[in-house]
Amino acid sequence: MALKITVIGTGYLGATHAAAMAELGFEVLGLDVVPEKIDMLRRGEVPMYEPGLEELLGRHVEGAEGSSGRLRFTMDWAEAGAFGDVHFVCVNTPQKHGEYACDMSYVDAAFGALAPHLKAGDLVVGKSTVPVGSAERLAAMLPEGAELAWNPEFLREGFAVKDTLHPDRIVVGVGSERAEQLLREVYAKPLGEGTPFVVTDYPTAELVKTAANSFLATKISFINAMAEVCEAAGGDVAKLAEAIGYDDRIGHKFLRAGIGFGGGCLPKDIRAFMARAGELGADQALTFLREIDSINMRRRGQMVEMAREALGGGAFLGKRVAVLGAAFKPDSDDVRDSPALNVAGQIHLQGGQVTVYDPKGMANARRLFPTLGYAESALDAVRGADVVLHLTEWREFRELDPSALGEVAAARVVLDGRNALDAALWRKAGWTYRAMGRPGA
Repeated sequence: MALKITVIGTGYLGATHAAAMAELGFEVLGLDVVPEKIDMLRRGEVPMYEPGLEELLGRHVEGAEGSSGRLRFTMDWAEAGAFGDVHFVCVNTPQKHGEYACDMSYVDAAFGALAPHLKAGDLVVGKSTVPVGSAERLAAMLPEGAELAWNPEFLREGFAVKDTLHPDRIVVGVGSERAEQLLREVYAKPLGEGTPFVVTDYPTAELVKTAANSFLATKISFINAMAEVCEAAGGDVAKLAEAIGYDDRIGHKFLRAGIGFGGGCLPKDIRAFMARAGELGADQALTFLREIDSINMRRRGQMVEMAREALGGGAFLGKRVAVLGAAFKPDSDDVRDSPALNVAGQIHLQGGQVTVYDPKGMANARRLFPTLGYAESALDAVRGADVVLHLTEWREFRELDPSALGEVAAARVVLDGRNALDAALWRKAGWTYRAMGRPGA
């Protein structure tokens, strides 16, 4: 008998996972407690921008023309419990307000609501990023006959569909051979493509995601620290990164200096990791992450100062500043802890007239920063600007015509906060081009 799958929580992670499970051939029921979200998903619409997700959803959501009908959505916990054999918990674990620690209230609520409706033999699979030790506590909430596994997610925003259907690894923390076999059945197709399957205990599975994000954050902040040294010494961080990246122990990925990382994962995950290590008495092991976080946040202020210098070193009052980018990364509309919006907000608070444009993040940016100015195109954002800040590395921005932008800008000065634009092309069009960590660039 084919397994049936429920997905608890239909945000970024859950909606993607539900659609992908249907694509893999399973009957899937998604559950959420937010009516508006469920209504959107039932119409085949997704509540966020993620390339390929809406198309994937449309191929399987019940009622859509030409759909397989394998994917439905509900708000009924009893229905979810009766339907599913394997229940994936994909709810959010944000940072606690005013603390570094992780807010587990959504996870706890999901387990508490699901547990009374579970059947003997059901497998609950945690995918949320949680502090190590959570799985053991949550397993105790399940009724006798149901068991828990932990299967961390490694989705990259902008590549979530690919990362779910064709993951670079699958990690499962299990307490029995049966749980392992059920998850091998769920992931049979990617495993058949050769995806590595790593079987661990609960604590190791919980640690994998935070360890991976901490390593990536460290690599990003390392090259940004090198950019600070290059600024002081007159070096070129782009050439430095190129040179060290040829060492295959280091590699070229995540070595582009800029204004740092943001989003809903890396910043809160490394802070929660530090907080949990402190609770476990291992805080000294992760003190380096405090500096990683500090370097990352410092980059935003340094970009503000670069903009001030580009405008003559005085006040921002009365100066027009164009900001290209609002999302924390390209191919996403996610503006949570966005370095681009943080920089825009700082300049605005200091009196600058800031106009922002982003291909997908405008609506979310307006909700978060309603007092900033917004334009409907890059050209309109740059119109009349005294300085242009490139802060999210969208392909659209890399493909802009600097000559056309120069015709509408008040001054041809561009600050590349992502080291992603073609400096020679912009200079040829008469722009003064400046990038972080590249004084001579």
